[in-house]
Amino acid sequence: MARTRTPVVSGWFTENAPDGGGFRLLGTRCSACTAVFFPREDAYCRNPRCPGGGELAEVPLSPRGRVWSYTDGRYRPPAPYVSDPAEPWEPYTLLAVELEAEGMVVLGQAAPGVGISDLAVGMEVEVVGGVLNEDAGTAWTTWLFRPVGGVA
Repeated sequence: MARTRTPVVSGWFTENAPDGGGFRLLGTRCSACTAVFFPREDAYCRNPRCPGGGELAEVPLSPRGRVWSYTDGRYRPPAPYVSDPAEPWEPYTLLAVELEAEGMVVLGQAAPGVGISDLAVGMEVEVVGGVLNEDAGTAWTTWLFRPVGGVA
């Protein structure tokens, strides 16, 4: 049975960027001060130095960045992450990535097969789509980071 692909959080990423760029995180940019936000902001500019009066527009964020920091998660995460207590626990790798153009740091899990021994601070990574969890009829999609050119 085919599962419906559903984003874990609607509006935070797209699998088909409008510029033909494939998978991209989505942020918003303020037209008054050019500040970019992720997660997206649709109500007001969060920049305290913004002169105001601008509009917020959705923008695809950089597809690449550099590892700012990383660690392994050795505990079962809380909701919305699904973890069956009857199943053995597998640690996961969490990265903080400074996006190439925006200079902001975004957190995300590493792609399957990428562990802490495969990473280094400053390493170039790209954002890719992945599946966080699957249930009876849904594949819950999210973003992941993987080293550019494969595992180091």
